[in-house]
Amino acid sequence: MQQGDQELLCRARAGEESAIAALIARMMPAIRKGAACAVAPGLDFEDAVQEGLIGLFNAMRSYDAGKKTPFSAYAAACITHAQQDARRRATRKKHAPLNDSVPLPEDSAAPGPEELAIASERYADVLERIDTRLSPFERSALLASLEGQSAARTARSLGCTPKAVENALARARKKLRSGG
Repeated sequence: MQQGDQELLCRARAGEESAIAALIARMMPAIRKGAACAVAPGLDFEDAVQEGLIGLFNAMRSYDAGKKTPFSAYAAACITHAQQDARRRATRKKHAPLNDSVPLPEDSAAPGPEELAIASERYADVLERIDTRLSPFERSALLASLEGQSAARTARSLGCTPKAVENALARARKKLRSGG
């Protein structure tokens, strides 16, 4: 370890924030690289970065210059081990129900009877507008589009050009928005 690095480590161990920040900045590429490899169900990238920082702090605390290993190599090993341990902990079978579950949206309150009635009325209104305001060709193009068909595929099935289908969809949107 170079004399400047040894002094930086001593200052970091003493709690000097600028020295700690300098060591973190120096080791951040290794931390981010290890985090990218450690991502797993139950351990996202940011959490893996935090585990790497914990590994770096442990390396700063436990490094022994007398063993002739450069601090950067020792710190890189500590970072990698911390991230690998976190990955192993996150992927244990006992965590499978948490890792495999689908989170519910926080605002997933079931609609009440009033909301259901309003939605039903809106749905019926839209269907009525589609039936009364759109031509049969526009209706066919719209329904095919709602089913996920491309304009080219719809054109083949209706026996027209894709541009005619796109124009029919534009007219349908305009009629349904404006009410005319």
